[in-house]
Amino acid sequence: MDEERQREIASKGGHAAHEKGTAHEFTSEEAREAGRKGGEAVSQDREHMAEIGAKGGHASHGGRRSEGRSEESRGEESRSTSEDERERRSQSSSHRGGQGQGGGHRQR
Repeated sequence: MDEERQREIASKGGHAAHEKGTAHEFTSEEAREAGRKGGEAVSQDREHMAEIGAKGGHASHGGRRSEGRSEESRGEESRSTSEDERERRSQSSSHRGGQGQGGGHRQR
């Protein structure tokens, strides 16, 4: 039996159950619980969640950075950004090193 025919038969059964009054209609609490269970099941698939996260990152950051710039200038910018980040990290770690055990707080 093809998919379309199967859907047609299932639809008739659903309509008949509603007319008869025996069809189950979810309460908002039942729907909430079903959604929670479905979300838990989907979130267990780490590969799927990583894929979703990557798509979100590309959607929110991917297009803005590259608008109106050549690939060559993006590469140069990326290198200088990396150099700036390394410089900030080294400055940050040198500042932390001289504070001793006080955790950065002055002792009075």
